[in-house]
Amino acid sequence: MQWKQQLIQAAIEAAQMAYCPYSNYKVGAALLVAGTQEAPVIIKGCNVENAAYPSGSCAEKNAIGNGVINGHQKFDAVAVVTKDGGSPCGMCRQVLNEFNPTMLIIMCKMDGTILTEAKLNEILPYAFGPGNLL
Repeated sequence: MQWKQQLIQAAIEAAQMAYCPYSNYKVGAALLVAGTQEAPVIIKGCNVENAAYPSGSCAEKNAIGNGVINGHQKFDAVAVVTKDGGSPCGMCRQVLNEFNPTMLIIMCKMDGTILTEAKLNEILPYAFGPGNLL
């Protein structure tokens, strides 16, 4: 199985674990650790809602946190899966930018259909990043 399909399948699996009792809007994200396309290392995350809005957390940010705690800080791609193929929110785009401003973003429906592929810097132009703080 090609790494993109593995990434999408992992995002679908992550979405099934989402905790979203208020919106029932499941989101799954799966990150490809940099340099692992031949033998993919994939980190998953799902959205977690909370009754005290906006205390919930997005799938993409949870995946980043899982990656970092497991020793990974560079990612080549992320697959994001929702029922309608939504894209990462602005805050998630900014968080992803910290770890690779040119990573591939694969936006999919829950059935695995790819709706859009784009580089992060294409969907987050003029991003604020570490270089702005130096």
